[in-house]
Amino acid sequence: MKHYVLKRRYFNEATFGTLHREDGSQVCVIAERESSNNAKGESCIPEGTYQLLPHESTRFGTCYALEAPTLGVTRFGPSLRTHCLIHKANRPSELRGCLAPGAAFGVVGQEWAVINSKGAFNALMKELGGEPATLTIEKD
Repeated sequence: MKHYVLKRRYFNEATFGTLHREDGSQVCVIAERESSNNAKGESCIPEGTYQLLPHESTRFGTCYALEAPTLGVTRFGPSLRTHCLIHKANRPSELRGCLAPGAAFGVVGQEWAVINSKGAFNALMKELGGEPATLTIEKD
């Protein structure tokens, strides 16, 4: 099973990080909402280790969901947080507690963001190949 590490930095307006393979090579960059005490739909995902599971979202289509019942995050509940997904988005304001992959950091509409989320998302989906994986989220 593949394992990835998200090394993140926290800012008042958002959380940004880099996603790495087990060998340390970088896969992509990641945008999230700011840290808001794990508030549902408003906060970045808590640090810890998660299962990455293939998921079909009615809103985002084929994507991946994070799940760690011990951290209060599941796909369908009951839990503190549900539907924490990896999906296409460029700006943190477009997210509701999910991860948005990008090719690089930049500015979109006067907001710090990730650039080319669609391309980075498609490359990540191809790399994951529809198989489960694990993800550790930690402070950089």
